[in-house]
Amino acid sequence: MTTRTLYLLCSAAPPVFEIAGVVEEAQRRGWDVCLGLTPTAADWLKDSLPGLAVRTGHPVRSSYKRPGDLDVWPKADVILVAPATFNTVNAWALGLTDRFVVGVVAEGIGKEIPMAVMPCVNSAYARHRALDRSLEELREMGVAVLYGPGGFEPNAPGEKRPYPWGVALDAVDELGR
Repeated sequence: MTTRTLYLLCSAAPPVFEIAGVVEEAQRRGWDVCLGLTPTAADWLKDSLPGLAVRTGHPVRSSYKRPGDLDVWPKADVILVAPATFNTVNAWALGLTDRFVVGVVAEGIGKEIPMAVMPCVNSAYARHRALDRSLEELREMGVAVLYGPGGFEPNAPGEKRPYPWGVALDAVDELGR
């Protein structure tokens, strides 16, 4: 059996606290999962990082490796960025790669790695014109954007609603075919 590798890259939004279950579901679907986090997401999950590394079989990364160091992850077959915050989406579309997660996906476009992004923004952020422009930029670069009907739909600030992880993993499976 061929192993398929998924880079699951997460920003600091409330659904990141569900990531252990998402990793397990991706593994049930046949993915070897490598977990990358923005620095704030890594801080939020700091007590869970050792267990997540054991669960995935790979170090959880939130920073770049040093030049000359070996890469500790296998090559990605598919990349999923979820939950993707307003900041992550906009930085990616602009190519601002000061954070590991954004650097991986910015380079992934040039490497032609199939990618999907599912934002996690409230309706106040969604009204900012930069979000629509950034999502359109990502679409034009070939990224599957899971936003709006059938994907993530913004909620009111402070409203709690289930994050559609199943939609994101279904998109990963489709991209990995």
